[in-house]
Amino acid sequence: MSDGSAAHDPGVAEALRRSPAAGTEALEVPVLRTESGARLRIGTASWTDPTMVAPGVFYPDGVATPEARLRYYASRFPLVEVDSTYYAIPARRMGVIWAERTPEHFVFDIKAHALMTGQPTETSRLPKAMREALPAAVRHKSRLYAKDLPPAVLDEAWAMFLDALEPLRAAGKLGAILLQYPRWVRPSRASAALVEDARRRLGDRTAAVEFRHRDWLAADTRARTLALLEHNGFAYVCVDEPQGLDSSVPPVAAVTNRALSIVRFHGWRVEFWEGSVAAVSERFRYLYDTGQLAEWMPRITALAERAEEIHLVFNNCYANYGTTNAAEMAGLLRTVGR
Repeated sequence: MSDGSAAHDPGVAEALRRSPAAGTEALEVPVLRTESGARLRIGTASWTDPTMVAPGVFYPDGVATPEARLRYYASRFPLVEVDSTYYAIPARRMGVIWAERTPEHFVFDIKAHALMTGQPTETSRLPKAMREALPAAVRHKSRLYAKDLPPAVLDEAWAMFLDALEPLRAAGKLGAILLQYPRWVRPSRASAALVEDARRRLGDRTAAVEFRHRDWLAADTRARTLALLEHNGFAYVCVDEPQGLDSSVPPVAAVTNRALSIVRFHGWRVEFWEGSVAAVSERFRYLYDTGQLAEWMPRITALAERAEEIHLVFNNCYANYGTTNAAEMAGLLRTVGR
């Protein structure tokens, strides 16, 4: 797999491992191409995690404003996943700014807001007009689920979210909307209806689904799960994550939408995967070794034979762990293509 540029220097990744800031200036991961013609984009699930923006970790001295950080990150990677949209519905102006601050080839994968996937949201983080439209019986609650909202308010939440992404979509920089269903959403008719409702609301927008309960990919339900996604035009999100828990989905390489396949790397901190943590970053504080990354080479090759584009997203966004592993993955993929 090659991008036609100079050969990967294995010393870059090693430098990053020795010292977080070392080698950052040399790090540049372009859009890669597989032998089958599929595009490969590699990036991380954040560019603003507090552990990542700390001095000397990833950003050079002087790169300290939101604009400078995004411009710098986008000069090094062709893809980023936005997590903040899960917690708060973004403003349309944010989409405009992101589009302006990134190069033409750059894309954003956007995590769906909590209300869109059956998860709770903090009432205080809803837009003011939406809070004022809430029934008095639920307005005082600190957290709300979609079922707590009148249909018109839920419709508005979806509409505001999608409208905010239109500037990215118009600029050709909207990769996929990521629907991450929580572990209490298990295979059932009601869950299938939830997925189908999301498709109806999303229209023709590119979207992907990640499940957080192992039953979705169990031997007796896997075929139905993948058929559900394929029928609704959703890309299946392959995962690398801790195993042995109810929320552990096996690392199955499956394609349900020819346009796109996504792989998300969460690390293997099984002891923190389901429990409470002082900081969310602790759950993903895991640095893959190159042998673990190499295990994904056959799976990525298989995905590339069926998908036109593949996103490899490193969600181990503690300090420089994600950027280091993203660079190492790019090096491995280039080596395979020689």
